[in-house]
Amino acid sequence: MHGLADDARPALAQALSRGPAALATIVALGGGGPRPVGAQMVFSEKIVSGFLSGGCIEADVEVHARACLGDGVSRRLVYGEGSPWPDIRLLCGARIEILVERIAPDDQAARALLDLAAARLPAFWVSDGMRRLCAEAPEVPWAGAFERAYDPTPRVVVIGGDPTALAIASLAAQSGHETFLLRPKGPAEAPPLAGVAYRREPLDEALGSIGLDAWTSVAVCGHDLEQDHTALMTALPSPAPYVGLLGARRRLPERIARLKAAGLGERELGKLRAPIGLDLGGKAPFEVAVAVIGEIMAARHGQPALARRVVEA
Repeated sequence: MHGLADDARPALAQALSRGPAALATIVALGGGGPRPVGAQMVFSEKIVSGFLSGGCIEADVEVHARACLGDGVSRRLVYGEGSPWPDIRLLCGARIEILVERIAPDDQAARALLDLAAARLPAFWVSDGMRRLCAEAPEVPWAGAFERAYDPTPRVVVIGGDPTALAIASLAAQSGHETFLLRPKGPAEAPPLAGVAYRREPLDEALGSIGLDAWTSVAVCGHDLEQDHTALMTALPSPAPYVGLLGARRRLPERIARLKAAGLGERELGKLRAPIGLDLGGKAPFEVAVAVIGEIMAARHGQPALARRVVEA
């Protein structure tokens, strides 16, 4: 299950709170592979997190990481073509080069990385295994160093309380998003959704408190015209790159006309996804959730298939 964690920063923070950690990073890749350059694993006394292949090399990488924790010497591991371990076969045919480095609890670069993550700011990590730094702006790597860019953790804000909204929030959390479920005046007890923060104050207060930045997606699924309008009037002018609206297609022209009358222009309305989600054909809660989270991911990765899908007023 440790391979389900894609972002190494939470595991690194947890590990460094207890002692040193070993960070393994793919720094070069040839011939394709299941994981991209920059993929990482974290090892500490009681932590293993992340994955670097389809299971071909992880056990061996852990052996070297444990040795690195013991002696503090960084390692560059090569698997596939040119590897000193020809018995470790990569079924994908790739050549994978991995940097393994020991990170101390007081490492300044690691502290900067975690502080920038907490502040929801981009970070640029540069390391050759012995010398490392981390800054908010890109740095020029020195000879032998590798640079990796980190974005803030993607965030999804879901507005609503019906089964579809709950399914979207649940799937968002399971797929690695920091997730909020907003239901103004909703039940005092939060729904039992792991990894989902529940808020029940008025929408303008909740959205203002959360903060809609360039790494936040908003799914408006409230079934309340006034609340939906409030949410859209807050989310569409914000830096949030994705705003989706659940609702009947036949009601969209009047809802968009109201948004225009309230002062929203083409730039703001241009990022509205309505009806929400990719057109996968399903209507059950988790079918809609898959369509919504898929569309959010496609938008984040800049997929060209995401042409504007909104009914004009």
